[in-house]
Amino acid sequence: MVPEGLEKQPLTNIVASVVSFGFNCVRLTWATYMYTRNDYSNLTIAQSLDKFGLNDAKAGFAKNNPDLLQLTGIGAQQVVVRALGAQNVVVILDNHLSLPQWCCSGNDGNGFFGDTHFDPNEWILGLTLVARQYKNNPTVVGMSMRNELRGSRSNEDDWYKYMEQGANSIHNENPDLLIVVSGLRSDTNLAFLKKRPFGANVGNKLVFEAHWYPFGESYNNWLNKTNQFCGTRTGWFNGQSGFLVDGGKPFPLFLSEFGIDQRGDDEMGDRYLNCLLAVAAEKDLDWAWWALQGSYMLRQGKIEMEEFYGNLDFNWSLPRNPTIQKKLQFLQHVSQDPNSKKPTSYIMYHPQSGNCVHASRNLIRLGDCNSSSRWNHDGDGSPIRLASTNNLCLLVTREGGTATLKGDCTSPRAMWRSVSGSRLHLAANGGQGMGDLCLDGTSLESSSRVLTKKCLCLGKDSKDLPTCPDNPQVQWFKLVPTNT
Repeated sequence: MVPEGLEKQPLTNIVASVVSFGFNCVRLTWATYMYTRNDYSNLTIAQSLDKFGLNDAKAGFAKNNPDLLQLTGIGAQQVVVRALGAQNVVVILDNHLSLPQWCCSGNDGNGFFGDTHFDPNEWILGLTLVARQYKNNPTVVGMSMRNELRGSRSNEDDWYKYMEQGANSIHNENPDLLIVVSGLRSDTNLAFLKKRPFGANVGNKLVFEAHWYPFGESYNNWLNKTNQFCGTRTGWFNGQSGFLVDGGKPFPLFLSEFGIDQRGDDEMGDRYLNCLLAVAAEKDLDWAWWALQGSYMLRQGKIEMEEFYGNLDFNWSLPRNPTIQKKLQFLQHVSQDPNSKKPTSYIMYHPQSGNCVHASRNLIRLGDCNSSSRWNHDGDGSPIRLASTNNLCLLVTREGGTATLKGDCTSPRAMWRSVSGSRLHLAANGGQGMGDLCLDGTSLESSSRVLTKKCLCLGKDSKDLPTCPDNPQVQWFKLVPTNT
């Protein structure tokens, strides 16, 4: 019932780490029983730690955050919210479960309405009390109604009934809040909204959320069929939830959980992540990385358990993996302002490195996305033009050569197509029997030049090979629409 890490570092230090990572929002979890049951709501932090024999954690609190020990879980939550707001970080309060424990499994009693620890009326009471608690508090900008609805009781009718009631209860109590609505199948399925709209009367405060992890997916598919499988999983995401931001009447979608093991040896996770980043960049999704925490005081019976998905290390003092932070930088900036005109140009994004393509004096290189070049492209089979000139086009040179800019915009070497199952290879014909060559970021380790090389994992017809041991993601480039 208390945010992790407060036994490791002073609260202000943890908030400073959040800011240093470039984040402007924290999805802060809470349990229903914290607010609805006296035997939980009256428990102080010190009493809770004593209850579980967490002597080292209690000593850590006494050293780093002594003022919190005599507060209740609700009191500590309020202090954390104030500290985040003081450093201009906003909060989405996420009702993670009812019974305070590790989340989630299909049979933990917290999964769906009617489960042992999921009484709908008590849940609505909890939502109402929290909405009331943070009324007129500008730091708390939204409430996520329930994390990862799941289990054998799951059904659409009860989802609509209770989620609509919950949304209305929050809005009636605190109309300033965004109301974040999770779907079915552990936040992976909102496809039923295509046939029946959400009926809550909350004005323009409604946001839907989705999660995307590679859990349960085939290691072989990600490693040997990377292009095809990325295309398949992208189609799955768009069909289940991504469709909400597409079309003539887009709807807010929050990718509220994704992440990988940050120890640097998760090849499948890396390939999944690069695929997801391309989708999130193209749609300019709002998102939250799971997770911040580097450790837990107590998780599933284990004391001082390390969290390898966490952005912070075990001691909550350093980034666990700076490479991951670099990958996320482009997504931390708005590329499509919904209050502005439609996107008129593109940023060329390289998900594997987190960099974007720059053009300077005919030199094509990868660099920081904050100052990257803007490009114009009319679709497959057309030139990619430097937007600032419109008469200079991106050209294939030769196998292993550096991509270049020239005024020859009618050459076959300037006619670019998105190829492979991933649709993330940018290819043009090299001429002189070379066939298609793809943009390639291989040289990034030694220089920042973008090369043109034989397309990895593609045959002569630019179709995916059945299996391929190479990692084609060094050649993945995404043209991201922008109006900023």
